[in-house]
Amino acid sequence: MAHREIGVAVLGLGNVGSEVVRILRSASADFEARVGAPLVLRGVAVRSLGPDRGVPEDLLTTDAQGLVERDDVDIVVEVIGGIEPVRTLILTALQSGKSVVTANKALLADYTGELASAAKNADVDLYFEAAVAGAIPVVRPLMQSLAGDRVDRVVGIVNGTTNYILSAMDATGADYADSLADARSLGYAEADPTADVEGYDAAAKAAILASLAFHTRVTAADVYREGISAITAADLASARAVGCTVKLLAMCERVPGRPDVADGEDWVSARVYPALVPLTHPLANVDGAFNAVVVEAEAAGRLMFYGQGAGGGPTASSVLGDLVSAARNKVHGGKGPDESTYAGLRIGPMGDTPTRYHVFMEVTDRVGVLSAVAAEFSKHDVSISVVRQEDTEVGASLVVVTHMALESALRDTVAALENLEYVNAVTSVLRMEGTGE
Repeated sequence: MAHREIGVAVLGLGNVGSEVVRILRSASADFEARVGAPLVLRGVAVRSLGPDRGVPEDLLTTDAQGLVERDDVDIVVEVIGGIEPVRTLILTALQSGKSVVTANKALLADYTGELASAAKNADVDLYFEAAVAGAIPVVRPLMQSLAGDRVDRVVGIVNGTTNYILSAMDATGADYADSLADARSLGYAEADPTADVEGYDAAAKAAILASLAFHTRVTAADVYREGISAITAADLASARAVGCTVKLLAMCERVPGRPDVADGEDWVSARVYPALVPLTHPLANVDGAFNAVVVEAEAAGRLMFYGQGAGGGPTASSVLGDLVSAARNKVHGGKGPDESTYAGLRIGPMGDTPTRYHVFMEVTDRVGVLSAVAAEFSKHDVSISVVRQEDTEVGASLVVVTHMALESALRDTVAALENLEYVNAVTSVLRMEGTGE
């Protein structure tokens, strides 16, 4: 039996939107076979009309609201980005019974609850595989493949710009500014790279991953965030000396509760920061603009997803995968899974988060320095694993690697060290992840 056409509206014609439209039109027969009905492009919303858009003029419109409200549109694909007017457009689509496919991590990181409720109330789909890590399939595995398992940890390199910069610094010894300039010249960094290098982009993705993994609504505001702009060539050199490299990580963990904190209930830690990663860890070898996400689950163990995390083609691949799923549901009935927030775990503060630390300081070269520094760590219940001292032209540098300790204890330790007469400066504090301790 022949099925009716499935009308598709695309909002945005940038790098991703252009690829979505191109593939959708060039492979129409394949999509019809996969879906069971023709996917027909009803229109493409753009900011301004102009020549050479690669799309027939009669499909282009500047009236995104009018396109979304058309009766012959069944699925809306949003690849504009930003919050407004996109939030209003998506809500309009969902409330009028249209499924939505979006790649908008910033919107989802803050408004998933509102959008998911609208989709559930209208009995339609809200898909967003492309919002995290481009072509890498990680959203659907967390929502579906691992739905019968308990996820304990999700750790990822989810921003290609920062990974390129840190990889270049590690490989060449260049400083941050030069590596950023190189990333700009190659098109990996925007003219204003703040969202990438200060960790905002990764924090939005961490919020989405944590929400999916732990069945708890997490927003970008819940994610502790640090960027890479303070990382130096000396930090990379010091990392290499202890068998590590530096990566900007999105960390999402289910932390076992302690009897003295919140009645001993498990809680969620979501954070983004540059961290030392052992060269033996799989994430250490993810270089350039590539992304990777490691999921640790109770029954499945460790799973790793790796690939291109951005770009028109890779992101379009995820968008089109979601489009096919949404279209199949329109043809055959049913819908994808709704948002799952049944666990409702507490989002814990960064101060309660346990991890290891790599502390780099400049000290005076005199007797008693090591014992004085070690005493400050001990006073604040931070156990030392490794100490390394090197002579410099003006004194000595001291590197301390700790065992697991609470963030709050480490902060107190650093504050005390900065007031210690033997310590000229605490020049760098980096966390260590993936050590297995």
